[in-house]
Parts: sequence; C-alpha cells; structure tokens
Amino acid sequence: MTTVPTTATATERVAEVTRNTAETQITVRVNIDGTGKSRLSTGIGFFDHMLDQIARHGLIDIEIEAKGDLHIDGHHTVEDVGIAFGQAVFKAIGDKKGIRRYGHAYVPLDEALSRVVIDFSGRPGLVMDVPFKSGMIGTFDSQLAHEFFQGFVNHAFVTLHIDNLRGQNAHHQCETVFKAFARALRFAMELDPRMAGTIPSTKGSL
Repeated sequence: MTTVPTTATATERVAEVTRNTAETQITVRVNIDGTGKSRLSTGIGFFDHMLDQIARHGLIDIEIEAKGDLHIDGHHTVEDVGIAFGQAVFKAIGDKKGIRRYGHAYVPLDEALSRVVIDFSGRPGLVMDVPFKSGMIGTFDSQLAHEFFQGFVNHAFVTLHIDNLRGQNAHHQCETVFKAFARALRFAMELDPRMAGTIPSTKGSL
C-alpha cells in the first residue's frame, strides 16, 4: 500500500491517498472545505451515485479513481474505497483543532428515513442497523454499504452510528443513509469560530 500525504491547514484542508493492492488500485483526493464537486469512477454505478451524495451534501470536493477485481464482485473495491476515503479525511482534517467534532443528521426520502451520528473521537467504532429490503441495488450488493463504512471508520478514526429508522425501498434506504452521513460529516468537520485553535476534548487530544 502506498499513501501520498499532503499538509492540512485551517485554510487548506486537502489530502490525496493512493492505495495499491493485488485486488484494487485506488486514488482518492478530498477537499473537505469544498463546494460539493465530484469526479468518480469505481466501476459500480450505484456506488458512484452514493459517493456523489457524500460530495454534494457534505460540501466535500471528492475525486476517486478505482480499479478493482469486479469480475469477482464489488467487495474489495467498495471496502478499499472506504479505507482510502477514511485515510484521506483523516489526513485532511489534521490535528482537529477548532472542529465541531460531533455531527448528526436525519434525512428522509419518500418512505425512508435514516439517522447518522458521528464523533471524531480518535477511536474507530461502527454501529449500523440498516435492514435493507433487497440484497441488490442495481449491481451494488447492499451488504457492501457496511463494508464501506467499516473501512472508513477504521481509517478516519471516528465513531459512527447509522440507523435506518424506516423504509421499504432499498434504493431509498441506502440513499438516505449516505445523505445523512454526508450531512453529519460536514457538520462534525466544520471549524467552529468559538473553538478557535482548541482541541474539542477535555483530554486535550483526540
């Protein structure tokens, strides 16, 4: 695995990560103070659609180029994109001084409603309760949503709680999850002017 670090500052919180394995070749670039622009190519149409939700609703500029062993299935590609995206966010956010740290969001889509809560705690943890009504959404295996978020939390070092509160359509369920994740992530990473230069923890570090 190769990573390409960048320097993150209060005025330029950007990062690039390259992850090369025998199964995938992935490059992720992020600007977490962006405008929601995206350029995405994973080979899985619905997954690109979900990543676009993160960019647009999180106001994060995201570029992802991924080539994986899709002749087997999408597992390695989706998981490794989650890992690389988590690494990129971790690098871009820097020392976490002045961030809000916590974020949460509820997002509806027709009959579906999801809630996501995130904490830039420095401790990886995922609790996800999403009873998908279908195993496949297009060519995307709905089980892989968990793999994406697991890869993300393990490498962004965040605690993440995801709950789909209701929903009958798997597309709607998944889309509300990713949109709520984007909104929660956006709020947690924002710089709070009242925190100016302070670590948001009584420990003094995260």
